[in-house]
This record gives sequence, C-alpha cells and structure tokens, in this order.
Amino acid sequence: MIPTDRMAQIIDRFQFLEARMSGDMAGADIAALAKEYADLKPVVDTVQQYQSLLTQIADAEAMLADPEMRELAEMELPDLRAALATSEQDVQLALLPKDAADARPALLEIRPGTGGDEASLFAGDLLRMYQRYAEARGWKFEILEESQTELGGIKEVTARIAGEGVFARMKYESGVHRVQRVPETESGGRIHTSAATVAVLPEAEEVDVQIAPSDIRIDTMRASGAGGQHVNTTDSAVRITHIPTGIIVVSAEKSQHRNREIAMQVLRTRLFDLERQRIDGARSADRKAMVGTGDRSERIRTYNFPQGRLTDHRINLTLYALGQVLQGDLDTVIDALQSDAQATLLAEMGNGA
Repeated sequence: MIPTDRMAQIIDRFQFLEARMSGDMAGADIAALAKEYADLKPVVDTVQQYQSLLTQIADAEAMLADPEMRELAEMELPDLRAALATSEQDVQLALLPKDAADARPALLEIRPGTGGDEASLFAGDLLRMYQRYAEARGWKFEILEESQTELGGIKEVTARIAGEGVFARMKYESGVHRVQRVPETESGGRIHTSAATVAVLPEAEEVDVQIAPSDIRIDTMRASGAGGQHVNTTDSAVRITHIPTGIIVVSAEKSQHRNREIAMQVLRTRLFDLERQRIDGARSADRKAMVGTGDRSERIRTYNFPQGRLTDHRINLTLYALGQVLQGDLDTVIDALQSDAQATLLAEMGNGA
C-alpha cells in the first residue's frame, strides 16, 4: 500500500522549496535548498506520474457508463492498470528511507586476515579489483596510505574513492572476504583458504565531527616501508592518536603538511562512522562487527579460484565469473545486494503499515 500522507508531505515540501528558491536568499542557503530540491525532484516526478495514472484510470472507469465511450475505455484500462502496477512499485522504492551518506565519497580500508602471505596477496587482489571498478564507473581512486609485504602483498591500505553515488554502492563491500586457491608458493597443489577484511566508511566533513585539540596527540616520525615505499630521510610521517577512543591514524607521504591533512581526514571519517553506528541501531557499536576479526569462518563472500566461482553468502548469490569480477565487473553483485536491501526495507514498511 502506498502511504498517501507521505506522498503529500513530499509534494508539499517540494513546492515549499520551489517558492523559497524563487525569493531572495543567501548563497549558502540557496546551495542547501538546491541540493534538497534536486534530491526530491525525481521522487516527486515518480509520485506525480502515479497520481496521473490514478486519475486516468478513474476517468476511464467513469467512461464505462457511457455506451459511446465504453469500448474505448475497455481498450485503455488494461494498459493503464498494468502501468499503475509498475508505477506503484516505483513509488514504493522512491519513498524508501535514504541513507544520508549514500552520496558521499568513501574511505576504503583493506587488511589481510587469516592466511599469512597468501592473505596479504589476496588483499592486493581486492585493492586492484576496487581500483578497476572505480575506473569503470568514472570514479576517482586515490591511495592515501599503503604498506606492502616483501612479496608485493598488502599489509594494509587506505584509499579514497570519490564520484557519484560511491558510498551507496561500495558500502556493501564491508566485511570479511575469503579466498580459496592454490598459492604460487604451494608445490603440492593444495588449496589454501585465507581471508582479508574490507571496511568502507562514508567520508566525514569537518562540520560532521568536531575534534578538540586536547583530544589528539600528533607525533612525527621517519617514514619507512617495504620495497622502498615512502622511504625518506626526514621526519615527515605523521601519527595522530585520538585519546578518548584510542584510534591511531598514520600517514607517511613525502609532505608532512599533506600527512596531517590525510591523517585528520581519516580520523574524522572513523569517528563519524562510530557515531553513525551509535545512532543506527541496525549497525553494531563495535567496529569489529562490520569487518570481523579476519577469521576464515566470518565471511560475506568467497572467491573460489579452482572453480572460478564467487559466492556472496548474504544473499546466496553464486556466479561462475570470478575472472570478470576480479577485473572490476562488480555491478552484478552490487545490484543484487541493493535489490535485496530494498526488498528488506519494503517488507519492513509493509509490516509497519
């Protein structure tokens, strides 16, 4: 059932925004209202199309009483009713509660879990998969901090992804990713199982999180890394410790000024995510619940190389297209996860009606 009061509220708000924007307003106010207007417009268009179909059906049904118009009405009504069913579903989806963070850039964090060197190599595979996916969607992918192993795997990496609807799609990637394959160093051909954790956080803005200078400790140190990564002879690396939470962020690029910017941005984002978890009862207050411990048994997805199979355990989705997925073709998986999330929300709305 479509909540008519909710539709009326949205249209009233949209008309209010139109009236306000046509008057004299300060630049900052116009920008905020314009964003809300732009967000509401596709919803209003969908609602108005639905309401127009209701009116057309009512008119056609009234025509049935007129002998001269009856035949025409009988021809039109099946198509109108079919269009109404589709439009009703579109309205239901449009009215679903939105995550305010969906339009934001995201910070992507990847760390190896159980599995030693193989887990680190798999973490590198995941990093490249997300880089390719970002490129395919026209997003900007920037590595903020990366620590490599001697074999070229990843000890940990933090990247920023910016573009249209980044967090809306990437948020489904948070969790433990498990891989089953024969490592290159395995002479006996045995399949090994290892894991890596992925966390995707909506990027925080300065207005979202106020950090008191007394709450942080900033240390500088000499940067170093495997394979010549970030090695220099000045104390340019920055480590920021957030004293109340114990969160530690390190950035080790060449510029100390840039390192401070990066580390503060990552810290704000992690604190913002903690606050989102606290407010949203559906998410755990413990960040480990999102990414797990890295143990093999905790996983959202399995990448089985011998069978060329990818399985997303949250929605029981299995694809025999592992090669394409690792090349960045993630849309099929993410589309299915989004559809499942929408179905869950629709069911919750139905239960609450």
